[in-house]
Amino acid sequence: MAGLEPVLEEELKQLGAAQVEPLKRAVYFEGDLRLLYRANLELRTALRVLKPIHSFPVRNEQDLYRKIYDIDWRQYMGVRDTLAVDAAVNSPNFNHSKYVALKTKDAIVDRFRKEEGRRPNVSLHRPTLRVNVHIFREECTVSLDSSEESLHKRGYRVDALEAPINEVLAAGMILLAGWQRNCAFVDPMCGSGTILIEAATYACNRAPQLQREYFGFKQWPDFDESLWEGLLADARNRVTSFEHGLYGYDMDFKAMRIANHNALAAGLEGQVQIERKRFERLEPPAEEGLLVMNPPYDERLEITDIGAFYEMIGDRLKQAFAGYEAWILSSNKDAMKRIGLRPSRKMMLFNGALECKFHQYQLYSGSHKQKKQVHEN
Repeated sequence: MAGLEPVLEEELKQLGAAQVEPLKRAVYFEGDLRLLYRANLELRTALRVLKPIHSFPVRNEQDLYRKIYDIDWRQYMGVRDTLAVDAAVNSPNFNHSKYVALKTKDAIVDRFRKEEGRRPNVSLHRPTLRVNVHIFREECTVSLDSSEESLHKRGYRVDALEAPINEVLAAGMILLAGWQRNCAFVDPMCGSGTILIEAATYACNRAPQLQREYFGFKQWPDFDESLWEGLLADARNRVTSFEHGLYGYDMDFKAMRIANHNALAAGLEGQVQIERKRFERLEPPAEEGLLVMNPPYDERLEITDIGAFYEMIGDRLKQAFAGYEAWILSSNKDAMKRIGLRPSRKMMLFNGALECKFHQYQLYSGSHKQKKQVHEN
């Protein structure tokens, strides 16, 4: 996901990946089967884990078809298995990713038809093998999708309000904030609870896919069930409790109900506190903490006076949350200016197609200058 490459790179290094290299909306790494399984289970900011199997130059559709056809696909699936193909294209020689996917599928099934006398079926839902084709300029990379379903699907979203934030983006925001898990966490406009739940699973060292049963690699011929079960057991043993407090608030009754249901589905019973409170009346639940929020942008959720709304956010932060560090994500640049606080850091992230600013605010008690003098003495 755009903007999250640095945190994904760091996640992979912590898992022990080798040759880690950030790319555009991706991170390349090397590792063994154990690492591939752990990447699917434990990465918080990845959408998919792809395993490249072939790379070659390609200039036209006939070239693509022939080189895909030449791959020995019986290494990866049988004729009675099912197949799906995804494609991404950024090339002057290919205009449509769906056409590239179609030609790839044709080449694979034609190879099986010639060798087996029949062809495998295509299935878009949980196929035996999902193939990914990426063409950049004249270089084609063919990969196997070990995740199958996007890793943003953690399995806890029982329900959602309009315009929910993506789980991977929420996790990325928390990691970008550099939270050391040594203070309270607050989401004062938590909606259906995604940011709060991602913070809680991180705080409790709970692998994001611990409850997920289906992965693409489980259908591969080399799937090692004993290795996978061992990694699951290790992940469960690493789960801890969090003592500093995880707090979510919202003014909407429906949001409270949904957030509580989602937190329960995430296995966080007793770990998070969710209450109905308006932000303009909210008092900090702890002396110090990290506050992360994704307020309405006036894009899909309309606010009568979005400027006044953001001004209220800034006023409440200044009045009540001294000693906190606050991070705010929004695509509404004009409204962000109305917060009235000077951001100490600025980042650009994408919430779906919306280009957003992610700003950090250090909420000192007294002036910033006074705070610096206290540290220097």
